[in-house]
Amino acid sequence: MQLGDFDYHLPEELIAQYPVPERDHSRLLVLNRADGAISHRRFFDLPDYLLPGDTLVFNNTKVIPARLIGMKADTGGKIEVLLLNRLEGNQWETLVKPGRKARPGTVIRFGDDLSCEILEVTDFGGRIVRFIFDGIFEEILDRLGETPLPPYIRSRVADKERYQTVYAKEDGSAAAPTAGLHFTNELLVNLKERGIKSAFVTLHVGLGTFRPVNVEDVTSHVMHREYYSISEEAAAVINETRHRGGRVIAVGTTSVRTLETAATGDSISANSGWTDIFIYPGYKFKMIDGLITNFHLPKSTLLMLVSAFAGKERVLAAYREAVSEHYRFFSFGDAMFII
Repeated sequence: MQLGDFDYHLPEELIAQYPVPERDHSRLLVLNRADGAISHRRFFDLPDYLLPGDTLVFNNTKVIPARLIGMKADTGGKIEVLLLNRLEGNQWETLVKPGRKARPGTVIRFGDDLSCEILEVTDFGGRIVRFIFDGIFEEILDRLGETPLPPYIRSRVADKERYQTVYAKEDGSAAAPTAGLHFTNELLVNLKERGIKSAFVTLHVGLGTFRPVNVEDVTSHVMHREYYSISEEAAAVINETRHRGGRVIAVGTTSVRTLETAATGDSISANSGWTDIFIYPGYKFKMIDGLITNFHLPKSTLLMLVSAFAGKERVLAAYREAVSEHYRFFSFGDAMFII
C-alpha cells in the first residue's frame, strides 16, 4: 500500500481560512458506503439521517493555548514551543521550532514568570522540556500562550472559541477535533429530543493525529501516542447501543481511534491510557457504524482511516466531487457523513 494511493488534487482556494458564520450551516456531503451514492446537504440536516436509539460519540477534549513564543536565554533568538503531552511534574513533550537551536540544556524564556529548559530530544524529533514558573501554570499559560491553529490557516481567528467545540470540557489538546466544530447547542438539543443519544470520550489531539507520513510504504508508518480516556458512563451508553442493535456513530477520527483502541470484541471497556493505533485500509472495525468527519489532507493518516471505513476508491471519488462542488476543506471546512 503506497503513499501515493492516497493523493488527490486540491486547489488552494478551497482550503477554508475562516469558519462559516453559523456552525451548523456548513455543507454536508453524505456518502453511502453500500453503493457509493452521494448527497449534498447542510449540516443542520444531519438529524434526517439518524434514527432514534442511535448514539453519537463525541471527543470532549479542549484545546489549550499550547503555542508559546519565547527567546533563547543566551542569544535572544526567537523560538516557538508547542505543547503536546503533559508528563510527570512540570515536564512536557513538545515540538520546538527551529529545532536546530533547541539542544538539551537550552533555556527559553517566555516572560518574567515562565521559562523552560530542554531536557532531551525524542524519537519523533520533539523535545522533553521542564517548565519553571512563578504562580499557577494554567493561568500563566492562558495569559502567554496562543491557540495553535494548523499551518494552512494563515489568518488569526477573531473568536478563539470557534476553534473549540461547544461541548469541549477536558483541557489537553494541541488541536481541535474538527468534526465536532459543526455542532451547536441547539442541534444537540434537537438530536436529544429525537431520541438520539450522546456519549463523550476524550482523546487529547497531538502529534499522532497530524504527523505527516514520510514513508512510501504506509504500513511502515508509526503513529505518535496520544492520551485517551473513556468513562464508565460513556462505555455503558455505547455498549447498550451495540447490544440492542443500534448504530454507534463516531464524531471525528479521534473518536474512532479512541473507540477502536478500547474495543474488546463487540464491547468497549472504560479505561484510560495512551494509544498509537494506526488505521488504514484492511483494518476491521469493531465499534462504529457511521462516521462524521471533515475533509483531510492528501496522504494523511486521517484520509487513510476514512478510506479504511468507506473504501479508498469511494472516498477519493467523494473527495473529487467535493472539489468539483467547491466544498471548503480542512479544519474550518465542510463536513462529510459516511453511513
